Amino acid sequence: MNTTTAPHAASRWVILMLALGAGFSVASIYYAQPLLPLMGSDLHLSIEGMGLVPTLTQAGYALGILFLLPLGDRHDRRTLILIKSVALALFLLGCSLAGQLHSLLLASLLIGMAATMAQDIVPAAAILAPEGKQGKTVGTVMTGLLLGILLSRTVSGVAGEAFGWRVMYQLAAASIAFVGVAMWAVLPRFAIHSTLSYPALMRSMEHLWRRYPALRRAALAQGFLSIAFSAFWSTLAVMLYEHYHFGSAVAGGFGIAGAAGALAAPLAGGLADKLGARKVTQLGAMLVTAAFALMFLMPIFGLHGQLILIAVSAVGFDLGLQSSLVAHQNLVYSLEPQARGRLNALLFTVVFIGMAMGSALGSNIYTLAGWSGVVALATVCGVIALAIRLTESTHITSAPVKAA
Repeated sequence: MNTTTAPHAASRWVILMLALGAGFSVASIYYAQPLLPLMGSDLHLSIEGMGLVPTLTQAGYALGILFLLPLGDRHDRRTLILIKSVALALFLLGCSLAGQLHSLLLASLLIGMAATMAQDIVPAAAILAPEGKQGKTVGTVMTGLLLGILLSRTVSGVAGEAFGWRVMYQLAAASIAFVGVAMWAVLPRFAIHSTLSYPALMRSMEHLWRRYPALRRAALAQGFLSIAFSAFWSTLAVMLYEHYHFGSAVAGGFGIAGAAGALAAPLAGGLADKLGARKVTQLGAMLVTAAFALMFLMPIFGLHGQLILIAVSAVGFDLGLQSSLVAHQNLVYSLEPQARGRLNALLFTVVFIGMAMGSALGSNIYTLAGWSGVVALATVCGVIALAIRLTESTHITSAPVKAA
């Protein structure tokens, strides 16, 4: 099998296509959030039913990371990316044709699983990066991924209000088909570095999870931050519709505020070099907690003041969440460099379990206690994540426990 070459790897076109591929694929799991009121009205869904859509999507992503991502150590990543792009485009198209809740939920689950092509793309960027430019290359692709996460809500909100939620999913399917073909055309074949069987790969992940306490603590802390993040975004559109009679375009517009915070997050890498990754995780969790707690002040403001407060909070907690994620990745990847793919799978499995839990808890708590209940849930999760980081001994992050 041919190996990649540095001149090909340095191509700006290749890096651009990887960034677009990561952004469009990960965006697929967030398009639904501003569209939930439109889906609910079209399919006559309850708030709980609407909440199941992002829940199943995030759960599918977690399952895909855990069970599909390790295949990148065993098979050509170019082939895996093509297969997942074809599957994702078909599942998005199928979602646009859903006529009842059960078919919508099944499509949502499958979309989440196929969207893990984003997590195949990021390691591919690291492999293709020329010597000495790995950080810059991966950072560029991660910027595309972060923009896909945050701007997906804005795009889907505007397109959904203008053309309907079904058209939005059809446009999403077309975008994935385009980037899938483009990546297949520009990517070289990737050398296979592992001959482990699939069962052996999965067993090795269990060993990694048991061996490194730092991995477990990083995953749990980021998982709780993800619960808070997902609870907010999964209920925002419904809250804005019920309380302010705003459509999906306004809900999606808050994604721009979140993107402003996420774009500043790559600076966390430089900050981690100066202060240490552990300190950055603490600062990130602290910022998330403070940003959500700020929304308890909403009742004392008028309409415009409340909307500004939500936007400011979105900037704050997105910056805190993404900064914490970058620092947690630095901590985890340093544990065993030759197993970064599997370490990444374990970290993000817990992250997206948290995302799924946040969607489910957020919709149920919103039904029971309103928006103040969602804010309380997010704040408590931020406090728990901060406690995990603050109570960790310094030596835990760098010294693994030897396997029995």
